[in-house]
Amino acid sequence: MVVLDFSIVNVALPSIERELSLAQAQVQWVVTGYAIAFAGLLILGGRAADLLGRRRMFITGLLVFTAASLAGGLAQDPVLLISARVIQGAGAAMVAPAALSLITTAFPEGVARTRAIGLYGAVSSVGFVAGQVLGGVLVQFTSWRAVFLVNVPVGLIAAALAPRLIGRTAPARTGTKLDIRGALLITAAVALAVFAVSQGSQFGWTSPLIVLASFAAVAAIVAFAKAEHRHPAPLVRPGLLQQKGIRDGTTLAFLLGLWNGGEMLIMSLYLQQVLHESPLITGLVIAPQGVVGFTMGLLGPRLAARMGVRRLLVLTGAAAALGFAVLTRLPATGYSPVLLTVMLVGFGTAGTAFGSVVIASRGMADADQGLVGGMINTSRQIGAAVGAALLPAIAQGVSSGSVAGDRAAMLTAGLAALAATAVAWHAAHPAAVLRTT
Repeated sequence: MVVLDFSIVNVALPSIERELSLAQAQVQWVVTGYAIAFAGLLILGGRAADLLGRRRMFITGLLVFTAASLAGGLAQDPVLLISARVIQGAGAAMVAPAALSLITTAFPEGVARTRAIGLYGAVSSVGFVAGQVLGGVLVQFTSWRAVFLVNVPVGLIAAALAPRLIGRTAPARTGTKLDIRGALLITAAVALAVFAVSQGSQFGWTSPLIVLASFAAVAAIVAFAKAEHRHPAPLVRPGLLQQKGIRDGTTLAFLLGLWNGGEMLIMSLYLQQVLHESPLITGLVIAPQGVVGFTMGLLGPRLAARMGVRRLLVLTGAAAALGFAVLTRLPATGYSPVLLTVMLVGFGTAGTAFGSVVIASRGMADADQGLVGGMINTSRQIGAAVGAALLPAIAQGVSSGSVAGDRAAMLTAGLAALAATAVAWHAAHPAAVLRTT
């Protein structure tokens, strides 16, 4: 539900714009407000799950997300709608790291945990792409409000079932207080960075607002690093970033977010603006990417057991790069079998998502698993914000509204996938390969 909400709203934006009489710059905040709150609060949400109890944070986040979805679906003015999206993002930032850490702490490191992470990644892949299809169906046959209201029964049912299906999780570190200063600084840093990246093309990259936000983000990061060195129980222990698995995992998650966030947006715009397809057809064309991603999530643990997680990451990064290389030949008119190459991208995306979580969580104490989930998700969301801003800007700069710009954007996504392949290759060669068995 949380992953699906990123893509399902994209399809509804034109309808929201018409019904609420919004300017294009205003309607984009329906997406941006969610992204800033989600990305900015993920590390705080992850650490809070470690300290306050993962099940408690999971259920609380579900209820916040569900209430905000209801408010968004009933909103009659843009202020309430955008506010609801910001609160949705905050709820998602509680749910996502808590859910991942519930999995990584429930299964011992090795084959069992790898399989569980594979299933987690499979469901996430389906959710991301299913948003395009479900959004198209709901908008075409009902109303844009349905893309928010559909979350309400799902969220309530999940919150009701969670206490029965998930065992009680005690706080990982009793007596330890949450590092409020560190939490405020890292939240501000990430939120300002996402704002600057996502709004740079709107306000202008050299505009005073974007420059100020960028400098403020850097200043907040520097202040956060200093504060963490002095705090007796820091939000993020400085030594944690020296773990090679964390560094590799977060780097791969960032690159994955960059190509995935940008590619999904470019494909949606290409199919609707260049090929003039309906939102429903657009979702169906992209759907094979999610199907292959789901399959990869299920098969990934077996492949990892045979070849090692890091070598698998080399394979999946290369597959995504190959897929984007073919997509640089997007047709100017009509559907083409070339579009089936999204399956290669789906394979590479799901495999990279799966592998990055495995290598980041391996060797980490249970008390830090919520934070690890927050860091992985934060890296991916920052990457997605960069991709969603960078790829359309490249497409616009090369050739506005034509296939040439979309091809250039796909080339850029391919370069990100190649960079991920290089990171994985460096990590895997020659003796760094770690098997799941």
